[in-house]
Amino acid sequence: MGVALVTGGTSGIGAAFSRQLAARGYDLVLVARSEERLAEMATEIRALGRSVEIIPADLGDRADVARVAARLEDPDRPIDFLVNNAGFGIHTRLTDPDISTHDRAFEVMCRTVLVLSGAAARGMLPRGTGSIVNVSSTAGFITMGNYSAIKAWVTSFTEGLAVELRGTGIQVTALCPGWVRTEFHQRAGISASSIPNSLWLDAEQLVRAALRDVERGKVISIPTVRYRVLMWLARHAPKSAIRKISGALSSSRRKPVAP
Repeated sequence: MGVALVTGGTSGIGAAFSRQLAARGYDLVLVARSEERLAEMATEIRALGRSVEIIPADLGDRADVARVAARLEDPDRPIDFLVNNAGFGIHTRLTDPDISTHDRAFEVMCRTVLVLSGAAARGMLPRGTGSIVNVSSTAGFITMGNYSAIKAWVTSFTEGLAVELRGTGIQVTALCPGWVRTEFHQRAGISASSIPNSLWLDAEQLVRAALRDVERGKVISIPTVRYRVLMWLARHAPKSAIRKISGALSSSRRKPVAP
């Protein structure tokens, strides 16, 4: 099938992408901060009969991002599928005088997505084929602080890139999941007990649906009928209602767990 590069590919949605792309016949390039977790995931994927390259990198560090971008553009080792998955929840208030968390969020979830998507596209263009998946969120359709703002940017950016690459053979998709049962929400300081069971998704099922949407050429992938209905309502409901709902959802947050 080729080679897939997955950022944040050692846990949660990223790990599900890693497993399922390997099961589909892709060799993998895994990018994450923890060398230990990279080694563990590499062992798991190699057991499936696929080769794995690991790149320890902090995607909040521009030098590390440049190294990953160079790997994406290497003409001698082409990448056929990019998953921009690395990210984290934001608990910091918009009015907090310390904006360091916001700065890092912009670096990891906006600038890195921009840089790596562009690098992947440049590597794929001469071959006229490839796929880019940017993991966004249904949070981008509501107004839960800077996380919503960043994910709205990721979705909009992905749509713009899809327009720019139309007719090139490169498929670009924004995956917009809702609440997924991973460690993400614990680390973000979100109380799982406050979210209705009907809104929780399984990471493996989510990724399976996302890969189907990529094959079908969808630019926006929203999992399950219930989430597609909810996001349709979010687009068409009065903004005042969306802000009220967003405020209620934001109350589910608590002090975040230190990384």
